[in-house]
Amino acid sequence: MSALPATMMCVEIKKPGGPEALVPATRPVPQPKAGELLIKVAATGVNRPDLAQRSGAYPPPPGASDLPGLEASGTVAALGDGVSGWKVGDAVCALTPGGSYAEYCAVPAPQCLPPPKGLDMLHAAALPENYFTVWHNLFERGALKSGESVLIHGGASGIGTTAIQLAKAFDCKVFTTVRNAEKSAAVTKLGAQAVIYKDNDWAAEVKKLSGGVDVVLDMVAGDYLPKNLQLLKQDGRCVVIALLGGAKAEVNAGLVMVNRLTLTGSTLRPQSIESKGRMARGLKEKVWPLLESGKIRPIIYKTFPLKDAAGAHAELERADHVGKVMMTV
Repeated sequence: MSALPATMMCVEIKKPGGPEALVPATRPVPQPKAGELLIKVAATGVNRPDLAQRSGAYPPPPGASDLPGLEASGTVAALGDGVSGWKVGDAVCALTPGGSYAEYCAVPAPQCLPPPKGLDMLHAAALPENYFTVWHNLFERGALKSGESVLIHGGASGIGTTAIQLAKAFDCKVFTTVRNAEKSAAVTKLGAQAVIYKDNDWAAEVKKLSGGVDVVLDMVAGDYLPKNLQLLKQDGRCVVIALLGGAKAEVNAGLVMVNRLTLTGSTLRPQSIESKGRMARGLKEKVWPLLESGKIRPIIYKTFPLKDAAGAHAELERADHVGKVMMTV
């Protein structure tokens, strides 16, 4: 095995701020602890939590790297004690606890998966954050089942394009909200049955088209939340995964009782390694075959070199994207 270099290029958050806060730097290569893989990073995705961390609103959990980056693909560069089932040189993609804006990143082994056959490193790196999030929230928490209907907000986002394809692959009826005609055309191609412009009275339109849905995947919250609950059928589930519209809402508890509704939500990063390991096993069993058969695919909008992380963040903030903004190392 070739010796690891002592240092690596990475991208640091100099101090909280705009995209210009992201600055290339040199650091020691991390050593994998017991139960971890060290990944030589080929590509990494840009996600909204990275933007929040950069602005100072989303500090890394205790023990995680202070470098941004929540997913990576690459090859195994070293193994920590007690890791089995992997060897140096294996291709890997991973949900990282942070630290993937770098040439090397240490990750707990349960959060690592072999890339689906037929996907290159760039597309493999586009999977973990979105697929873990959608699998956990739509299928584990939201208990979405074949034949049910689902409303997905922000259909053109990385999460949205993933959720639409997965729900469709599991034979669900998909409604989604987007900002404009260009995004509408893109998500229709991915399998959304009905696309509603979010600036219209989207709740009334969804109600008219669907008569009510079984599950809502809500990344907006705020004033969307009461409308989402009104759209749910009996025994419906609303899953909140982001707060783009604000954290507070007034909810009609009577509606929740009468219709036996479930309101739940989650964030991914603070969950235990065991939980993420369970999600990884679910993905490998139920979702990786869909990726390998070409039935679903990660949608990549634009790719930047890692040293231009500032440009990648500015691109995501413009919100013109359909799918993922990525960086290559």
